[in-house]
Amino acid sequence: MEIKVMGSSIKIFGNIKSIGDFQLIKSTIDGIIREHKSITIEVVDSLSMTSSVIGYLNKLVHSDKINLSLRVGNVQLLALLDDLKLTHIFKVSRI
Repeated sequence: MEIKVMGSSIKIFGNIKSIGDFQLIKSTIDGIIREHKSITIEVVDSLSMTSSVIGYLNKLVHSDKINLSLRVGNVQLLALLDDLKLTHIFKVSRI
């Protein structure tokens, strides 16, 4: 997995599948939300997302009051987020 940051936007390439991936995503976002209360995350091609990442994003929206927009490139991940009823909470759209 690889992450690229531009201002308040994050692009994630590759599959999100390990604890290390979660830790990298969390530390990247933690650095950004110190300065920005609105962020956009693009998950370019991951087939899925770990529960730890989903839980962390949920915390950002509900506890930290971060305005989150999640853009997803893979149809399977989009369907997963829809099944979990997270499309409205994470403002999910298709890339």
